[in-house]
Amino acid sequence: MPKALRFANASCLGRETLPEVWSGGSLRSNFSSEHWSHLFPFLRVPSPQYPISTMYLKTLHLRQFRNYQEQKVEFTAAKTILVGNNAQGKSNLLEAVELLATLRSHRMARDRDLVKEGEAIAQVNATLERQMGVSELTLTLRRNGRRSVAINGESVRRQMDFLGVLNAVQFSSLDLDLVRGGPEGRRNWLDTLLIQLEPVYAYILQQYNQVLRQRNAFLKKTQDSAPSTQHSEQLAVWDAQLATTGTRVIRRRDRAIRRLAPIATAWHASISGSTEVLQIKYTPSIPLEDNHPEEVQQAFLEKIQQRAVAELHQGTTLVGPHRDEVELTINQTPARQYGSQGQQRTLVLALKLAELQLIEEVVKEPPLLLLDDVLAELDPSRQNQLLDAIQDRFQTLITTTHLSSFDSQWLNSSQILFVKAGEISAK
Repeated sequence: MPKALRFANASCLGRETLPEVWSGGSLRSNFSSEHWSHLFPFLRVPSPQYPISTMYLKTLHLRQFRNYQEQKVEFTAAKTILVGNNAQGKSNLLEAVELLATLRSHRMARDRDLVKEGEAIAQVNATLERQMGVSELTLTLRRNGRRSVAINGESVRRQMDFLGVLNAVQFSSLDLDLVRGGPEGRRNWLDTLLIQLEPVYAYILQQYNQVLRQRNAFLKKTQDSAPSTQHSEQLAVWDAQLATTGTRVIRRRDRAIRRLAPIATAWHASISGSTEVLQIKYTPSIPLEDNHPEEVQQAFLEKIQQRAVAELHQGTTLVGPHRDEVELTINQTPARQYGSQGQQRTLVLALKLAELQLIEEVVKEPPLLLLDDVLAELDPSRQNQLLDAIQDRFQTLITTTHLSSFDSQWLNSSQILFVKAGEISAK
């Protein structure tokens, strides 16, 4: 078994047991206060428990991916700025990196949409350097067929064993919908974060969604049928499976938000000058007074019984993680109703910086940061907050239509690449 694959498996098992640093509800940073105060002078955090190390994407090779026919990029600096007009392929490159990290696209694209027009297969290859050594990652996408993944040339049967080798946080203009959009977007955001904190969560979520689809199909099929003993017995089986798989999802989501919330609140206070108080709360569709599996599962089953008549009438499942919400409030007012777009952008920026910090604490290496045309969405003050926080701590890939947002220090320390019609050059 290759070294990287051993690492991926170990990370899944290790995070499934959830060591104390991750399972607690309070913020316990693992970096020295001197280190953080130098980088982020407005945050105060306790002492470290492990050394800082680096995650570095060395090369990326795109074949027939989106609008790229054949393109290899070698990253030579901690910061890479991708410059070009809209619809040239800048965002596609960041999407490829995001897929390697999470096997998900924030654009919610289907695999067939990721394959270049007229082609049957697309492939994304990357060389990644981490504390444990160098890994070669391969993701193969098919227009008609299942995707496959490989590490160091060896096929990986379970996709969750591929997750956790590369970690990345994506921040794009689409993320503003985290505040003003519906609950589905916030659930997807939380699920994507959890997949990186605990790769086995991808399997847990897949299990739940499979049970949910089958239960919905059963409810739909029997929607107009007269109730029967056989029907009740079959539904009871689906109820039990839904409660079991749903409980695993709910408990992990709740634990993640409890851990993320104080970090995001600290960032938000810093960016807003402590004039606004951000609160983040996970509100599942079942009562969650305690995070013990037995109690959650029992509450889940009781809620299903309460909604049984409505579910039979509507032919769909009305209870479970697919109906949950992540509440974002500023000064005790729902964020989507609060203030200006600028204030909503401050909230999203705080969430993204909190994601970076939390992933770094859990995986013990700084994740990549993917900034997709996001500077255009931020005013100069928030741009400076973000750029100052990044420095060289996180390897950063950033797209822009022009270089005027960056000062000379940033430009001199960055690799600048130009993107035009699916081709990348250094000029």
